[in-house]
Amino acid sequence: MSIADRIRIEDVVVLSDDWHVLRKTIFSFRRSDGSWQRQSRETYDRGNGATILLYDPDRRTVVLTRQFRYPAFVNGHDDLLIEAPAGLLDDAEPEVRIRAETEEETGFRVRDVRQIYDAFMSPGSVTERLHFFVGEYRPGDRASQGGGNATEGEDIAVIEIDIDEALSMIESGAIRDGKTIMLLQYAALHLFARCDAV
Repeated sequence: MSIADRIRIEDVVVLSDDWHVLRKTIFSFRRSDGSWQRQSRETYDRGNGATILLYDPDRRTVVLTRQFRYPAFVNGHDDLLIEAPAGLLDDAEPEVRIRAETEEETGFRVRDVRQIYDAFMSPGSVTERLHFFVGEYRPGDRASQGGGNATEGEDIAVIEIDIDEALSMIESGAIRDGKTIMLLQYAALHLFARCDAV
């Protein structure tokens, strides 16, 4: 269902165009009762992205990363953040980009990847649509040490853990990244549940 006829853009101002683009938009929105309401919103446009959970169904393991995230730090997370590999699309197709990002961050060269869904992660202010993937891996698929791109400030550690341990880390608060929690819960329901049933 299109809602384009319910929105009238009145003004757009670029507030910042440094790392990504922050805009302030003034618009009118036609409410459910038919009346028009003038509103103002700021949107942060960082482009769209992709993320992946690498999993080994035989050994019941997953590959995650650990890295410094300044926004999490200034909001009280005094530790490195544990995450699934992810990156911005940079005008590439999601599957192409996630393959390259996975190898850059983890060192694993994935063969088969499957998109499971996409989602807006913070739709109140961030425009990014994130494409979620899963892909099987084996220890022999590791082509390098990974670690990310140092020129972009990345200093990424790769961790391989048991799925049950990863799920318990969500409960304990050791894993707090939203996309990673979503992927691990998907894995518990759809990937490792099949293994358990065999």
